Amino acid sequence: MADKYMLKVTAGPDYTEQHPIAINSEEQTRITSPHLTANLNVRIQNFRGLDANGKASALKTSPYFSQPPHGHDLYSVQFSFTPKEEINGHDLVFGNDFDHPIRDKLPPGFQQAFNIVKWFIDPGLYGDVQADEPYLYGPLLSSMNVWRVGPKDDKAQEKLEEVRANASSSEPPAILQEGGDGDGEANRSQHKIPADAAARKKFFLTEQHLKDFTFESGREYSNDFFNPYLDFNEFALRLPGFSVIPGITIPIISYWDGQPLRYVMKNRKTDQPLLVLVFTLVPKEEVENGGQGAGEEKSTAGGQGEDDLD
Repeated sequence: MADKYMLKVTAGPDYTEQHPIAINSEEQTRITSPHLTANLNVRIQNFRGLDANGKASALKTSPYFSQPPHGHDLYSVQFSFTPKEEINGHDLVFGNDFDHPIRDKLPPGFQQAFNIVKWFIDPGLYGDVQADEPYLYGPLLSSMNVWRVGPKDDKAQEKLEEVRANASSSEPPAILQEGGDGDGEANRSQHKIPADAAARKKFFLTEQHLKDFTFESGREYSNDFFNPYLDFNEFALRLPGFSVIPGITIPIISYWDGQPLRYVMKNRKTDQPLLVLVFTLVPKEEVENGGQGAGEEKSTAGGQGEDDLD
């Protein structure tokens, strides 16, 4: 059944302002809003979907997946953002939400799968899948696999961006590392944030540590969110097994109700979305018969770093 659909990915600063983006391209999509500026790369292993122009993408994978530690990962959402206003660490969250109920579409074993995710993958996860507008979120500081703090100084930031811009497109993509650049390292030390990613995620499971941290206006924060569990090629969720619990594979496509999957970064204090990615299944026949898979959105992104999504 999965082979009857193709994946379309759009991004924007909120739910309504969405534009198609290129997958597995190393050209960044830039998103701007009154709240932040962001640069985004989305990579999907064995990608069966559409490019930014609504045509079948020729980029089926990325060199990212051939570099350690990503040999087993199935996708990556890598983004940096610079807030235009201060945001408390407790308020900045990242996760999934939906416009309509999914409680009648949840597959058998979902609760067991959710317990595995919360216990093994993201203990900071919270939400309500039974709600009329279901959601699953976690604090960004404890959810990101890799988190890096950039410099506050404009000149240091410009130098960092120049290094990135001069990187050869023929070289494998630079793998984001946990840590800091410029005075970003001192910023981490000031808040006693562990240098190791796993320790940092555990550190921010403490609510007070979240509340003690502030995302500063004008400072860049880089993130990479990835895992080997969500298979966008087969549209299935593959959860790890243990000695007493077998692995679980949930064929999401069999329970799909037509709603897209959204990844959202938001300020939960104001309920303001800040960055929204939308993954939508488009019938393959629709694409082949007219190339309309990209929908009616105006494509200003094209995966090009010089273009802004406002």
